[in-house]
Amino acid sequence: MMATAGLRVRELGRVEYEPTWRAMQAFTADRSADTEDELWLLEHPPIFTLGVSGKREHILTPGAIPVLAVDRGGQVTYHGPGQVVAYTLVDLRRRDIGVRSIVSALENTVIRVLAGHGIAAHARREAPGVYVGAAKIAAVGLRVRRGCTYHGLAFNVAMELEPFSRINPCGYPGLAVTDLREQGVELSLDAVGQSVARALANELSAARVRSVNV
Repeated sequence: MMATAGLRVRELGRVEYEPTWRAMQAFTADRSADTEDELWLLEHPPIFTLGVSGKREHILTPGAIPVLAVDRGGQVTYHGPGQVVAYTLVDLRRRDIGVRSIVSALENTVIRVLAGHGIAAHARREAPGVYVGAAKIAAVGLRVRRGCTYHGLAFNVAMELEPFSRINPCGYPGLAVTDLREQGVELSLDAVGQSVARALANELSAARVRSVNV
């Protein structure tokens, strides 16, 4: 465990999706105004998750990969080995930022990490996430309860990308998906996770400054 500018960072390794989701719910339900914000860095075994606005028709041919309906925003996505998942358990009220601000902070985190390796990336307001050209490299989905967030960011690092062809990623038929390795950068999940933690701490601090100065 490490602390990064107001975020307690927990590196959990490869963990099953549902118990981790339930742990996020419990953490959020039990936290007080003094509970430190946390960032959970991890990866999941293969699973498709369907957000609260998700439509089953976007799950095309799941095969043996399980499908789980969850309480984050958004449509369907895939989690699997080689993906850095960053769960952001953040008190928005205490930081005085809104939901749009933390979504932008998560997107900017990935854009900043990619820029550090010479990769130009961008966000799309109508379709949250991060894209390299037309291909999606990171998905964002959050849940807010009592002013606090959970779920977060899924950043494709060195994955088997075929399972994305079994769904309409994030509800978009034919959406291309890429990862860091396909973009020519070979890094460990630990290295990417540490970069994400540092960049996200900076982005959250910047979001707070922007909010105060509005």
